[in-house]
Amino acid sequence: MAVISSSNPSTVRAPTGYSHGIVVSGADRRLIISGQVGMATDGSVPSSGEGQIAQAFANLRAVLDANGMGIGNVVKTTTFLTDRALLSAFRAARGAVFGDHAPASTLLFIAGLADPRFVVEIEAEAVA
Repeated sequence: MAVISSSNPSTVRAPTGYSHGIVVSGADRRLIISGQVGMATDGSVPSSGEGQIAQAFANLRAVLDANGMGIGNVVKTTTFLTDRALLSAFRAARGAVFGDHAPASTLLFIAGLADPRFVVEIEAEAVA
């Protein structure tokens, strides 16, 4: 069983909703999750950014569940957003999904994703 702990040195500004570093000890399995977008299993894409963010997180959870893991196993996320106006919605959704669990995190604003309908893509790494 992996032991996951945050590393937030006092010599670096305190993070909000994420950790500067994650220490993993005794991990038996590592799951690398490809970028999850806001597309449902039927191929539909929500019209709102908030809906796409919620669907991307639902897809992330589904991949974790299928591999016997949960949100608490996530040690790193990388998120790509195409619209800065979605930052507050993303942070709220991330907070709702992760709660007190704060993996290492990178957030990038980019010009576009593989499909022009997509406004968010979330990739992750998890350990167990």
